[in-house]
Amino acid sequence: MKIAQTDALLVAYEDIGPLDGWPVVLSHGFPYDIWAYEHVAPLLATAGARVFMPYLRGFGPTRFRHTQTMRSGQQAALGSDLIGLLDSLDIKRAILAGYDWGGLASCVATALWPDRVAGLVSLASYDVIDVERMGHPFPPALESVMWYQHLFQTERGREALAADRRNLCRLLWQQWSPNWDFEDATFERTAQSFDNPDFVDVVIHSYRFHFGLTVGDTAYDGLEARLRERPKIKVPAVTLDGKDDPLKPGGTADQAAMFTGPHEHRTIASGHNLPQENPAAFADAVITVRRMSATRG
Repeated sequence: MKIAQTDALLVAYEDIGPLDGWPVVLSHGFPYDIWAYEHVAPLLATAGARVFMPYLRGFGPTRFRHTQTMRSGQQAALGSDLIGLLDSLDIKRAILAGYDWGGLASCVATALWPDRVAGLVSLASYDVIDVERMGHPFPPALESVMWYQHLFQTERGREALAADRRNLCRLLWQQWSPNWDFEDATFERTAQSFDNPDFVDVVIHSYRFHFGLTVGDTAYDGLEARLRERPKIKVPAVTLDGKDDPLKPGGTADQAAMFTGPHEHRTIASGHNLPQENPAAFADAVITVRRMSATRG
């Protein structure tokens, strides 16, 4: 385990691959951690990548540097964390790849700092949250899948997450990956990351902010204003959908207009936790983006 220092965080991360390899940052989601890339990372390292897998704010050994820093989970904070990590590691440009919160962070960083990103792999395509849209209902079938987000808007939801986070998160794993028969040990290995002292605060703030029901950290006001303008993705990108992902019924191929650079969309046999369910497909998407980026120059 290594630690990178950003303005806000002490980011815990693992890395693998040749020291002179092409850099790629793999970002996990909620409620997951870097173990989601257990089999993806070696495939990329074999292909010549230097792979970095950070624990997101509020997860695992990652810690806030200052007690007064707001325990924000808003999208601008997540994207800024990735750029801060690149700065700390002295990486000028990297491929960013992720899903769920990690896809959100990767898309935000790419949209706001395209000069720092060589290419993007994102589950759910343009995974930048439209906060205004989130204030209005989705079809009932999708609203039912989003039950945890509604729960987290209340203090009852905060209490539920704090008191029984393992069972709540395990239920999400089961619901979001209906065809993935994971072992108890696989879940427990990741569930340790939910014991981070800021986990509950960051998670609750994330879902309340993105529903437009609480304020964010003022340090990110300017970035959030830019995200409201829906900046397009200019770098080479491969976007992914899990064929059996209940959070994205019908997929996200219709978001192709948000990508103005070289772009390919794939639908993969998987649920929501695509890197862990189908690591070869996720690794292949990253390698494809690497080729796109190299061709583009």
